[in-house]
Amino acid sequence: MTNAFFVALTMAAAVGSGLVGGFFFAFSVVVMKALGRLAPEHAIAAMNSINVVVLNPWFFAAFFGTAAASIVLTAHAALNWPAGAAYLVTGSVFYLVGVIAVTMAFNVPLNNALAAVDAAGTEGAALWTRYLSVWTAWNHVRTVAPLLAAASFIIALR
Repeated sequence: MTNAFFVALTMAAAVGSGLVGGFFFAFSVVVMKALGRLAPEHAIAAMNSINVVVLNPWFFAAFFGTAAASIVLTAHAALNWPAGAAYLVTGSVFYLVGVIAVTMAFNVPLNNALAAVDAAGTEGAALWTRYLSVWTAWNHVRTVAPLLAAASFIIALR
């Protein structure tokens, strides 16, 4: 693969990281605050709907496409150690750990628990209170990590 390919892939990883970070930023500063103002039953229904709708090709392209680019860039950096390699690896680690691993280890299990609870019962209200604080805290991590990844990918391009 040519140097131009890796420059373009780094640019795509930077844009994808920024896009994903912006998506999570909107949840941290707007969506979760708005849902927190609703009755638990309604908030649970809304969040469950969001969690279904988000599973679409556009989101997957940004979310997993950036992860794939990060993996390829890390392999390229490890094998060739081009100028900016440390920033490629750093950006990839921020994205893969701070977005993909955090999502799979924390946010997805919380989403699954929310989908399984009786939203109208006391168990639903209790889960929602915990969900709102814990899910949002991990989402803050998912907001900062891809933005740091985007910055690292941009620095690697210099």
